[in-house]
Amino acid sequence: MESKNIIITGTSRGIGFELALQFANAGHQVLAISRNTKKELIEHENISCLPIDISNSGVISKVSDFIKQAWNNRADVLIHNAGLLVNRPFEHLTSEDFEKVYKVNVFAVAALTQACVPFMQKGSHVVTISSMGGIQGSMKFPGLAAYSSSKGAVITLSELLAEEYKEKGVAFNVLALGAVNTEMLQEAFPGYEAPLSAKEMANYIFDFSLKGNKYYNGKVLQVSSSTP
Repeated sequence: MESKNIIITGTSRGIGFELALQFANAGHQVLAISRNTKKELIEHENISCLPIDISNSGVISKVSDFIKQAWNNRADVLIHNAGLLVNRPFEHLTSEDFEKVYKVNVFAVAALTQACVPFMQKGSHVVTISSMGGIQGSMKFPGLAAYSSSKGAVITLSELLAEEYKEKGVAFNVLALGAVNTEMLQEAFPGYEAPLSAKEMANYIFDFSLKGNKYYNGKVLQVSSSTP
């Protein structure tokens, strides 16, 4: 398979970390974006690490600068994997809580897409990792008002962008994940054992990111074997 230029957010741990390694080990060039970076990514010859906080819109231009300088103005796959979860009763949620969650889960997705799309050609794929909690009609869980509503917002955003960029040939799809046994899940729900590991879910996202745009555009795929 031809080597592709892959951008992944939230690579410090969990699914994003496993994805970065899987793409790099398969011979693709990876731009791993996260505030903190593990040694395994820094030392991999196919991975470039960009330690930025994507909730700060002022640093997003560093991504487009990298694509211009290191990748000759070409990006093939963008995976919006970074996420922030606040588990708190609605009456105790503050406007700052909502703003913090939306900055990572929604505003950063929009800003990073704006930065990358000019470098994406026909056949490129933007994959947004959402949640079953953002699916209309799905089971909802108390305490996740900010998180689940933000995940619903990026679903609508992706559907819109798929329409807006269909003539350019850039596909936009969403994977709404069920529970995955990541550090973020354990922090929010201590002791809960999800049926899938981060590595198992990364295997699915890896294949979908490279091939899913041949079959889907503007779609939301529910990837869950459990409730949640």
